[in-house]
Amino acid sequence: MVSEAVIWSIFLLPLGSFAFIALVVRPLLNRYSLISGIVTIGALGTALGFSIWTLRSVILHHDLNFEPIEWLDVGGATIEMGLLVDPLTAVMLVVVTGVSLLVQVYSLGYMKGDPSLSRYFAYMSLFTASMLGLVLAVNIIQLYVFWELVGVSSYLLIGFWHERPAAAAAAKKAFIITRIGDVGFLIAILYLFLKAEDFAAAGMNAFHIPDIWQAAQPEAAAGVILGGAALTWLALGIFSGAAGKSGQFPLHAWLPDAMEGPTPVSALIHAATMVAAGVFLVARFFPVFQNSPDAMTVVALVGAFTAIMAASMGLVMNDIKRVLAYSTISQLGYMMAALGLGLYAAAIFHLATHAAFKALLFMGAGSVNHATGTFDMRYMGGLWRRLPITYILVVVAGLSLVGIIPLAGFWSKDEILLGAWNGTGLVDTWVSRVTFSALLAGVIVTAFYTIRMIVLTFHGEFRGGVEKELEDQAQLQSAPAGAADHGGGHLHESPFSMVLPMVALGLAAAALGYLANPQWNEEIGIPRHWITGFLADGLGSALGLAGHAETLDFSRWMAAVSTVAALTGIGLALAVYVVHVRRREQRADPLERVKPVHTLLSRKYYLDTLYEDVIVRKGFFGVIAGTLDWIDRNLVDGTVDLIGWFFRNIGTAIGKFQTGQVQAYATGIAFGVLAIILALLLA
Repeated sequence: MVSEAVIWSIFLLPLGSFAFIALVVRPLLNRYSLISGIVTIGALGTALGFSIWTLRSVILHHDLNFEPIEWLDVGGATIEMGLLVDPLTAVMLVVVTGVSLLVQVYSLGYMKGDPSLSRYFAYMSLFTASMLGLVLAVNIIQLYVFWELVGVSSYLLIGFWHERPAAAAAAKKAFIITRIGDVGFLIAILYLFLKAEDFAAAGMNAFHIPDIWQAAQPEAAAGVILGGAALTWLALGIFSGAAGKSGQFPLHAWLPDAMEGPTPVSALIHAATMVAAGVFLVARFFPVFQNSPDAMTVVALVGAFTAIMAASMGLVMNDIKRVLAYSTISQLGYMMAALGLGLYAAAIFHLATHAAFKALLFMGAGSVNHATGTFDMRYMGGLWRRLPITYILVVVAGLSLVGIIPLAGFWSKDEILLGAWNGTGLVDTWVSRVTFSALLAGVIVTAFYTIRMIVLTFHGEFRGGVEKELEDQAQLQSAPAGAADHGGGHLHESPFSMVLPMVALGLAAAALGYLANPQWNEEIGIPRHWITGFLADGLGSALGLAGHAETLDFSRWMAAVSTVAALTGIGLALAVYVVHVRRREQRADPLERVKPVHTLLSRKYYLDTLYEDVIVRKGFFGVIAGTLDWIDRNLVDGTVDLIGWFFRNIGTAIGKFQTGQVQAYATGIAFGVLAIILALLLA
């Protein structure tokens, strides 16, 4: 069985690589910045090996119990530092370290030549360590510390090219919006602190996560600690933080802009880890959510609405990374909807498959950018001949995203759709039906924008790349910030260091679904529903409830329904865009013919306008900001200027008395002596 020291090493290895790069490589060996990449890859490779060892131990022994270290006692609640290693943790450790390792290998080729390469790998190491610390935390305060550190790390990575105004603005936007969601999470923690005495009376710790689970169970002796409306508000507070990190409506506006960071950053934190942290948070506290039907309903409906809304905006984006950004928001909506319906294991299974195929899609976007110098699909086309490996892998990942059998996305997405149709009894039937309808519509839309992206990028004739883009913009200065990361102007396949991790993710996107395939697993010695059953049984074991969550048998009719929906979207996209890319003159996207709808979608339902113009600049916050600005400029600055004016001018006035005449000084001394004598007499 794996030891506690080995599990701590999974977190400490990337943290150590961050410290080594920041304190040794960057200040002393920056000219050999490739060392930073090698150190990061070595640390993450070892961490991945330890994560697989941990997963094996959890499979054999289920939960691994380690005694946490008590740090502080605050009002009867103890803040601990310790490990919570259950099936959810074990799966997430492999996902985080595995994807992060492949992204760092990819970065060796993609970021080659960047003058800040050491800083890049330092930030990546810090982010990965923060995410691993979040996954391993046994105490909600410990979790919150790493939760905020993930936010800081993402701010640094999104704004990595801070000299670009768009990148700096995107980093600030991501940081502020996710902090808004974190206010709710913080309020939930404060409520637990107020309940510390009740927890202590029941022999529990208000900050210890397994104790929070138990306190929320109605059949537990301490169930009265967390119940009723208070339990609902606690769950919604936690969900608020999760919605911010996972880009759920209405806190989704930051994620598309975050594509201003380097493409490997998008592949890691905006496809597989940071945005998945919100889903992980709800899953971590699922025993709390499942006892509040109102909170579950909110999570399910918000997730379903986010899935279809974000997918619709992906239809009209011309920037390939922004198409994938809205796709990410949509798929996170699927996961949240699944958790809201009670499909705990299916949601985490989809998180794992999504990490593989979406990270691959982002890497594919980086590969075509490396060749063309642009992310604008209007200036791509015809790349399948020049980038055949990238093309094949993007098609595999795209079809997995759409949910085509037998690729990984099919198995995880179908399990969510089947569970939504059947219902779980944790929410009302109408909630399950509405969620199912939204998610099934999302399959059609997802298929359409995915095939649109593939056709515009790889088919037809090459449309000029970055040179044509700049020519159309008339002058270089008008090029959008972040239009290209690196490269451009050489249409050939990416280097081996970029292709190798893409191939590995392609294999995962194709084969990961077999872990839960109920038809063939037993034939190769793996139990049916292995991964979903493993997760569900782990949850039941943590609560002392055997068979707590059920897995679903494969449904041929649901597979047929979802496949027909996917093929419908694929067929519509091919019918529209295959003809479009064959035309010599491609002045406008075919969807622009539906002008009002296209405008609404391209303007992102005017939500950015609402947030940035109406609320921030002209609304309540705008009034506050304007008032504070007036106070700062007129009162604060005026007071400082007045003090400066006073001392500057009083010095001039006093200087008039410095005449240099001895007799004048003697007269002054005489009057001073007389004044002192007079004062003494009067006293």
